[in-house]
Amino acid sequence: MKIESIESWNTGSTHPLIIAGPCSAETEEQLYETAKAVKEQGVSVIRAGVWKPRTRPNTFEGIGQEALQWISDIKKELNVQFAVEVANAMHVEEALHFGIDILWIGARSTVSPFIVQEIADALKGVDIPVLVKNPINPDLALWMGALERLNQAGINKLGAIHRGFSTHQKTRYRNVPMWQIPIELKRQLPDLPIICDPSHVAGKREMIAEISQVAMDVNFDGLIIETHRDPEHAWSDARQQVTPASLGEIIKHLQIRKSSSEDIEYITHLEELRTQIDHADREVVETLAQRMEMVAKIGEWKKKNNVAAFQLDRWNEVFRSRKEWAESLGLREKFITELFNLLHVESIKKQTEVMDKLDEELNITD
Repeated sequence: MKIESIESWNTGSTHPLIIAGPCSAETEEQLYETAKAVKEQGVSVIRAGVWKPRTRPNTFEGIGQEALQWISDIKKELNVQFAVEVANAMHVEEALHFGIDILWIGARSTVSPFIVQEIADALKGVDIPVLVKNPINPDLALWMGALERLNQAGINKLGAIHRGFSTHQKTRYRNVPMWQIPIELKRQLPDLPIICDPSHVAGKREMIAEISQVAMDVNFDGLIIETHRDPEHAWSDARQQVTPASLGEIIKHLQIRKSSSEDIEYITHLEELRTQIDHADREVVETLAQRMEMVAKIGEWKKKNNVAAFQLDRWNEVFRSRKEWAESLGLREKFITELFNLLHVESIKKQTEVMDKLDEELNITD
């Protein structure tokens, strides 16, 4: 994929790129006052929801085209740029007609290759930055597929927005960040700018600063933060919007990390520690291989004695004891839980393979 650097977007912003503004453009006055206050905090790219895809009907779904005229007038008066979500070809046509500077595709649209392709077709021949939010569920292939469709349509000013993932589990997040997924996206597409949406990850304004800092710690390229002149009375997503003054405080206290350092002492110690990690990882892999050999032998004995591969009592005991071991060694319970869930699934697969293979051998013998 040919992807241009974020500097080519000509936003006038330095690293990190900050995009901020209301979840929804509600009235011309609300949008103007919010945009003006956001610019006073040093932010020159304003976000505003014009069309709002909602879960259920009969709720506020955005002002629509009328808000685009407000944006056009405010752009000229305040000398700012605007970013808007589009969900179909008509949205693209109208946004471009009113001079919108940056487009983004929302999480609900990213899940549908048909919608993304429609948007990509509408953007052929257009040179504009387009951001793609991660799909609602943790599906890296869908996210990459959306980016690829836009790139094939000639969009080279591409970026991704990490807004977290939906889960049935109750967590402190509105959308669980699952940082490993955008990090893997960056590994596969190293030139792709990634922007974090801490508002949708958090779901509540008190957590936005914390999540923003984590995004900077993992070297994201920017933030898109929902900001409203009067968040408590916002027409949508009131709980996760901040005031322009709070936005300024969040930006002021961000610790921006360098991507690397030329300090010789740092480089030397880093290489030493990485070498130790390589040796430790090799031992981990060898230990896992030994474990799977033992799992295979258990599968053989279970087959000979007509015992099922999965046994709940044993798994509960393993699960309990490993968490206790982890706690005594200062490891996070969630990490160990996820690790041993993976090991357990692989062990069941291995035992099943062994048992099926023995069945095949018996059938051949018979």
